[in-house]
Amino acid sequence: EHFASELAEKERLLRERHHDVFAVLPEALAGSMEVLELLAAHLPARFPTLYRSEGGILYNLVTQQRWNLSQQVLHPLDLAGRLVQEDLCLMQHDPASNTYRLIGASLCFPTRWRLAEKMGKSLTAIHEPVDGYQEQLASTVDRFFERLRVEKPVWRLNWGLIDDPTLFQPTGHGHQGLNPDITAENAGEKLWIRMERQTLRRLPCTQDVLFTIRVHIRPLQQLQTHPERAVALASALRNMPEPIRLYKSLPPFLEAVLARSDRDGTEKKK
Repeated sequence: EHFASELAEKERLLRERHHDVFAVLPEALAGSMEVLELLAAHLPARFPTLYRSEGGILYNLVTQQRWNLSQQVLHPLDLAGRLVQEDLCLMQHDPASNTYRLIGASLCFPTRWRLAEKMGKSLTAIHEPVDGYQEQLASTVDRFFERLRVEKPVWRLNWGLIDDPTLFQPTGHGHQGLNPDITAENAGEKLWIRMERQTLRRLPCTQDVLFTIRVHIRPLQQLQTHPERAVALASALRNMPEPIRLYKSLPPFLEAVLARSDRDGTEKKK
């Protein structure tokens, strides 16, 4: 239901803040062309009510946009990112360091990270702000990327709570001070659940890895009709290590959310 509006927001950001939401290194060209070719073939076949392909032109039937797939004005990864709601990040293996590096991205809807600060960096360097990543996850994630197979793309979910539903959020990690404006009574209206559906797919020709991020934002108050999820949220927050809570900027409204979630879960049980 947000298809047209989110694509319109992408167009606005790419027009007004292109240097903030798109970046690419020269070595990303072949992988970017492959991404565009795969999307151009997949979209009209999988979503015929949204896309149509004819004579080298891809039509968006909802937004009335038409894209010449052989054009040379936009970088192929830039064009690919305008076709779908997902953000697209391209990773490439670096033989010198034996790790994967971010070599290109169309990133209009970041969740508290700046593309310019991550470009060209390895997986470990990208995740440096994440507590315990280097010690507990780095080697596992590196091996996972090495073993990723073309025929078996994978997906995962990531979530957080935010006090601003804006899709473009390049900053905001590590907030600690209590926000007195958010209480158990109004947390449902003033907070949102921000969830990312992330996918990883090895490209068959270049062997680069495409990392996609689809952002979903819903008001916290929706949990009123899902008491089991309110209980699950409270449990997840209570069991979350303190460094992760800080990384996700939860301290300013944590107690209010816990009280609200406990109440939503208990009231429905009654």
